[in-house]
Amino acid sequence: MSLGIRKAVGAALTPSLFLTMRNGYSAAMFLKDLSAGLTVGVVALPLALAFAIASGLSPVSGLYTAVVAGFVMAFFSGSRFPVSGPTGAFVVIIYNIVSRYGYEGLVLTTLMAGVMLIIFGLLRLGALIKYIPYPVTTGFTAGIALLIFSSQMKDFFGLPLADTPPEFLDKWHVYAQNAASFSPATVTVALFTLAVIVAVRRKIPRIPAPVAAVVAATLLVSLTGMPVETIGSRFGALTPGLPEFSLPEGVTFDRIRLLLPDALTIALLAGIESLLACVVADSMTGDRHNSNTELVAQGLGNIASVFFGGFSATGAIARTATNVRAGAQSPVSAIVHSIFLAAVLMWLLPLMERIPLAALAAVLVTVAWDMSGWKTIRHVFQGPKSDWSVMLLTFALTVILDLTVAVYMGVVLASLLFMRRMSDLTQIRGGKAEEPEALADLPLHGESVPEGVQIFSINGPLFFGVADRFQRTLEAMENPPKVFILYLHNTPAIDMTGIHALESFLARRSPDCRIFLADMQAPARRTLARVGIVRAIGEENIFPTLDAALDKAREVIAE
Repeated sequence: MSLGIRKAVGAALTPSLFLTMRNGYSAAMFLKDLSAGLTVGVVALPLALAFAIASGLSPVSGLYTAVVAGFVMAFFSGSRFPVSGPTGAFVVIIYNIVSRYGYEGLVLTTLMAGVMLIIFGLLRLGALIKYIPYPVTTGFTAGIALLIFSSQMKDFFGLPLADTPPEFLDKWHVYAQNAASFSPATVTVALFTLAVIVAVRRKIPRIPAPVAAVVAATLLVSLTGMPVETIGSRFGALTPGLPEFSLPEGVTFDRIRLLLPDALTIALLAGIESLLACVVADSMTGDRHNSNTELVAQGLGNIASVFFGGFSATGAIARTATNVRAGAQSPVSAIVHSIFLAAVLMWLLPLMERIPLAALAAVLVTVAWDMSGWKTIRHVFQGPKSDWSVMLLTFALTVILDLTVAVYMGVVLASLLFMRRMSDLTQIRGGKAEEPEALADLPLHGESVPEGVQIFSINGPLFFGVADRFQRTLEAMENPPKVFILYLHNTPAIDMTGIHALESFLARRSPDCRIFLADMQAPARRTLARVGIVRAIGEENIFPTLDAALDKAREVIAE
């Protein structure tokens, strides 16, 4: 790579923090960042604990993730405002990976996902991730919401279960078998937490509702001595201190191949959610993020997270919005959020042991409700049938089978439906002098089309979705004309399948049939020139307008 190219790439991937400092960072900006960082740190605290427990991991691993990944992602971020850490989108897939391969499998999966995200950023694929169809993201987000809700029923009702199956249907079967064994005290705490969240959201929206609810539920249990399970009673004493560096173990080629699909799913989810968080911040502030820099930051953050006892992380949309509303000015606010959580790890961790698990379950139930996006789902149902069919399929596959399968199948099906729509939009019309209705839409000026001349007009891209229709239309001609004019006025692109159909027609044409190409766009002409079709037809048979091609056709007919 030349020095000039390296400089261009480096400038294009400069983190937003560096740009902010270069443009001038004042004490007033720092005070606003400090206030916003502390606010969002308080909001992130119960969520980090809850997401870790729901993922089948120790609660401190959620704080490790928020501290390490949150710091690294903020330091290298392509936007000034995102706050990163554990999110609900990863709960289901992390739980499945941990249940199948243990924490070591999750470490390797997250490392591979981090490397993929860095590669995506370096290859400038940030804009492409945004093109994952909206019905697909809606479907798997709603599916994740239902799975998070399902995973919390054990702690919400205090069911006496040592463990629950990872599969959705099996999980609810076990719940039904043990429904009569619920704990009234646990349900009371969970419902109390929900009530506080709803009340705070409606009456005091400036106060973080999950934080207020968890504090209130913890005080309720501590003062009344209600017999409910807490973080301390399930996980034991939490040891204060910062996370320690450790290298991954059990890295083999077979394991890498086995975990590759899960790693790609984590990379896609991390890319999608982090870029959505950046878009939300842009819409609230008028700022513009660098999507490729953000992907690199997400990759570095995920790699650093698992080196320090954490797990997969990404940009959190709700925490990012809270950060902006709290007055954040730069990525320093997200760094302050991580430093605050590091302080909790060092000095306040014993207080976390008193938090009731039912309260965290209630918090995640509200997270699931917020993720479900019922208004969005209803809106999709008002659109084309193909779109809501893709959404329902993605939702069903997410819930019943696997999130990885759901994302891949949703994207593939949406792509196939898009190609079908594109093929329907591409019009192939043809006609001759004795078929005036077929020529009605052509820009014919002057004399009419002479007998023995046939015109074919392609309106749209000539790609594999329409190439077969194009070939069948050509083969349907009963009597080959003396002059065949292919009018390509509105054909922006031709792929190899379309080229093959055109080559087959040229090979089978009558020796007495002349082929003219008229009004080609520059990209299509370059493509046909590269594959040799322009040379096979002859430059003298290519015309800038349809009228020019018809004038030459009249000369050929006269001869």
